[in-house]
Amino acid sequence: MTDKIIALVDGSIYSKSVCENAAWIAGRTDAAIELFHVLGRREAAGASDLSGSIALGARTALLEELSSLDEQRGRLAQKRGRAILDDAEALLKSSGMETVTTRLRNGDLLETVSEFETGADMIVIGKRGEAADFAKLHLGSNLERIVRAAKKPIFVVARAFRPIKRVLVAYDGGVSAMKAVDHIARNRLFSGLDITVLSVGQDTDEGRKRLEDARLTLTAGGHEATTDLVPGQPETVISKKVESEGFDLLVMGAYGHSRVRSLIIGSTTTEMVRSCKIPILLFR
Repeated sequence: MTDKIIALVDGSIYSKSVCENAAWIAGRTDAAIELFHVLGRREAAGASDLSGSIALGARTALLEELSSLDEQRGRLAQKRGRAILDDAEALLKSSGMETVTTRLRNGDLLETVSEFETGADMIVIGKRGEAADFAKLHLGSNLERIVRAAKKPIFVVARAFRPIKRVLVAYDGGVSAMKAVDHIARNRLFSGLDITVLSVGQDTDEGRKRLEDARLTLTAGGHEATTDLVPGQPETVISKKVESEGFDLLVMGAYGHSRVRSLIIGSTTTEMVRSCKIPILLFR
């Protein structure tokens, strides 16, 4: 436990939920919160060489005007980024958070996360960014890049925050799922929460033993947990369980144990992040 979490905010409607969930996590763990807003290279760019876009014979005045507009866009992006961070900091401090720092960075979001995650215990990010297509339920491209590359647990927030009391752990016995259970067992974030460990598949001795091992790990960490083994398709079973039993947080590995790690996150994980209306804590 490093006692610090990273919260990524942009101009989307998810930023408020990022702050509220970060405050909930920090309130239970006494962690400091480090807020980041990252300006992409195009947003942050000042004057650039536009000569290539000017046709032969274009006037110098036009080139100068385009350069000036480019510089203005860069300055506005900086001011907007600072305003987003200021609003997020104010929201966190109004929630009682004392240790909050802000960082306005230029460059690539993934590079920023890679640079700072070493000193953090968790990364908090919205399910979708400003450019997401809500109508098609598309996830933000940055989310998938970060899930694919980050080494720390990633807390993907839903659109609206609600206090977390019931936790569902989707457990398939894979490496990332075992990491999730071990993390829960050791982390005070989950202290006193109602925890259920769910496996989806045939009811076999091996499946039952796997679930019991997970339960014993949680018990050793001071948590009481129940287990459930349900046949069916993972995406369908998990979604139905979340909805019908009112869970507030889904914890799962980003990759199933039977899947070869690929350039995209696991299909079950993607579907859960896309469709579930509760936050999801992902482990690689």
